[in-house]
Amino acid sequence: MKVCIYGAGAIGGNIAVNMAVAKVAEVSVVARGAHLAAIQARGLTLRTGGRDINVKFAAATDDASTLPRQDLVIVGLKAQSTPAAAGAIAGLLAADGCALFLANGIQWWWRHGVAGPQAHLPLLDPEGALWKLVRPERALGGSAYSGNEIPEPGVVVHSMMNDWGLGDPSAAPGAVSPRLQRVVDLFQAAGLKARAVPDVRRELWLKLVRVGSQSAVGALTRLNNQQMGASPEIAALRGRYIAEMLAVAAAQGCDLHADIDMAKATGAAPPHRPSMLQDVLARRPIEVEAQVGQLQAFARETGVATPVIDTILPLLRGLDASLGLA
Repeated sequence: MKVCIYGAGAIGGNIAVNMAVAKVAEVSVVARGAHLAAIQARGLTLRTGGRDINVKFAAATDDASTLPRQDLVIVGLKAQSTPAAAGAIAGLLAADGCALFLANGIQWWWRHGVAGPQAHLPLLDPEGALWKLVRPERALGGSAYSGNEIPEPGVVVHSMMNDWGLGDPSAAPGAVSPRLQRVVDLFQAAGLKARAVPDVRRELWLKLVRVGSQSAVGALTRLNNQQMGASPEIAALRGRYIAEMLAVAAAQGCDLHADIDMAKATGAAPPHRPSMLQDVLARRPIEVEAQVGQLQAFARETGVATPVIDTILPLLRGLDASLGLA
């Protein structure tokens, strides 16, 4: 089985090393810049559980067109970077191949297979490139509960959790498709604790509600999860934010109120830096639209009031714009 990790950053690098070490597939990686140069020169190192695991891949490149067609493309890009790679991802897929998208928040294929218009989401796929080229029927989605950072090029540090909820938006309601089961089996064979979820949208809503306030508020305050949990004022703000996310999810047909313990969601936590904060500190673009902008768009569609989201969203958009300035 040929597997390409398209975007072998923090999350993608973790997957790539585990799959390559377990020899469950022929693994290639697409990366860029200094990180790619380090991988090409020395391989990719994963620091986890007190040990370093170093791997050199079948191929490591920034040009996906040099790779053969793949059975599975695992996309580790952030949501805002994915549309520009639509052609490259589509070009990698074998005739019966599929692409697994692991970005945080609402995903670009969301409207596929549900009641209502079958169309791309302009905030997440502005020109419809992913919808037209990759095509939603070839997409899998999932949530990654796994704490990873890149402290230096060519090195990924895994600090916490190893839970991967993977689903197929094309499957019949409540069903696990054969292609999804194959991907889950692949993850499990690599030591990654994957589970097949019969409702992938619900899985993504759950993760967004659980960690979205950490990400957004952490990016704005530059506090890690532990520091945010120690502040009663920030906990209260995050509680109001979570309440709005729950209301939006419920209006979209996914009631998660019984699944969320508000005290646990806003309280004490390990000192992990959420992904959006990691990007702010590295002056990289942040996942504003997938994690917050699309929430507001859904709220406007259904008439849900979101005063906290309406305040946080323009601040995050402004922060995102500032990261591109010298």
